[in-house]
This record gives sequence, C-alpha cells and structure tokens, in this order.
Amino acid sequence: MTLKEVKTGQTVTVQKITGEGAVKRRIMDMGITKGTEIYVRKVAPLGDPVEVTVRGYELSVRKADAEMVEVK
Repeated sequence: MTLKEVKTGQTVTVQKITGEGAVKRRIMDMGITKGTEIYVRKVAPLGDPVEVTVRGYELSVRKADAEMVEVK
C-alpha cells in the first residue's frame, strides 16, 4: 500500500521509499524516512495534495510523491 491510498485519520509507518535521485532525496529531506509514523490529516477534494503530520509538523505531499512512499 502507498501513502496515496491511506484514508483520512489513519496513522501508518513508512516501509520503503521508491523513486530515484532528486525526487527520493526531496522526500527524505521532508522527514519521510523508513520507520517514520505518518498521520493523514486531510485529503484535498480532488485528491491532490495530501496533508500529513510527520515528526510533529504538518506537510502537504503531492499525489505523485505520495505514490513513492510504501506504508504499512
């Protein structure tokens, strides 16, 4: 399952980050790393972006980036 598929109000744990180079680095720089818990706060009406809480701060993630984050 990816972060894009998680419903509002759920808390998940990052298992793996797919992707290559700069995109993967940008996701990791935002604090989304393996083992990190992510709480999905809101999803925009059209599904893009997704607002999440990571490491105590709010973050908006595009659907394309959320697809690269595998969660459990």
